Amino acid sequence: MNRGLIVHEWIERVGGAERVLDEFAAAFPDADILCLWNDHPGRFRPGRVHESAVARTPLRGRKAAALPLMPLVWRRSARPLGTHDWALVSSHLFAHHVRVPGVDPRRQFTYAHTPARYLWTPELDERGRSLPARAIAPMFRHIDRRSAVALQNLAVNSAFVQERVRRTWGVDSVVIHPPVDIERVRRAVLDLRAADAEDQAVLESLPEGFVLGASRFVPYKRLDTVIAMGAATGRPVVIAGSGPDESRLRALAAASNADVRFVIAPSDALLANLLDRASVLAFPGVEDFGILPVEALAVGTPVVVADRGGTRESVSDRSGVRLPDTEPSTLRDAVERAVVLDPDDCARDADRFAVPTFRQELRAWMSI
Repeated sequence: MNRGLIVHEWIERVGGAERVLDEFAAAFPDADILCLWNDHPGRFRPGRVHESAVARTPLRGRKAAALPLMPLVWRRSARPLGTHDWALVSSHLFAHHVRVPGVDPRRQFTYAHTPARYLWTPELDERGRSLPARAIAPMFRHIDRRSAVALQNLAVNSAFVQERVRRTWGVDSVVIHPPVDIERVRRAVLDLRAADAEDQAVLESLPEGFVLGASRFVPYKRLDTVIAMGAATGRPVVIAGSGPDESRLRALAAASNADVRFVIAPSDALLANLLDRASVLAFPGVEDFGILPVEALAVGTPVVVADRGGTRESVSDRSGVRLPDTEPSTLRDAVERAVVLDPDDCARDADRFAVPTFRQELRAWMSI
């Protein structure tokens, strides 16, 4: 394999898919990177990342508005880059529709975080329940399935997604769990100097024994359930992240009986230290895998997770508690059971998903 191309939907500052992209880029440092648009221009060396034509239009960053055009855009976006010998595609929407000049289908490798949740599992993602989304879903499911059937090398991030792929696309895949940079998280905790003065001030202002909820602020992440945990247990709650659901979450927090603090857009170093200082990480959304819970386990913090989804593969009974429902008594019991779990057992569960394991499985899958 010579000239390679890494393809990713769009590049955000934070996110599980971006963690995987970082490892793809590190594993193949000479490969070009193609995305719809790049919202973190300092992430990779200058000239390595190429944006699609959409990035030069008013649709840049407007995922919902750009969605109907994405399959067509992906079919054409790689053309200006010339020919490549192989392609590695990171897809959670339509990136797997890409057509790369010069690449034999046997040399295109697709790592699917999930088939598009908007289209295939709207019950797990409220954005797929809107009238426009429901109107276009049947046509786009047909287009999506047709492209997926043509894929000859498909890996997915969990057995949970593997079953979804089999059910929706009708194709088989192999499971390669995503990489978790366990050592980065542990280093950030050990070296508090990595946090700047502002981050230090945030940490010092927080109460002891808090329940942490951290993710993008969108409804399907179920941060409202984390707030409810505070009300049910009497423990303070810290909500970390950013996103369009912030105002609703603040209103819920104000109306609850819980002590809720918000930490907006924390740095990687601050988030690592929040994970370390929390009594428990609450991660109640149904996730395809869930990298953040493994990062919490890496620093010995137990987790409370949904009783469905990819977290069933990363969180065992020795490192976390699963939620069968969200009744106040269930939330209270789950948190109190979680906080007494052994930090060493948590760390051992996290070690199974370290970066070297991912790189070894990735290379073996791609036969490099």
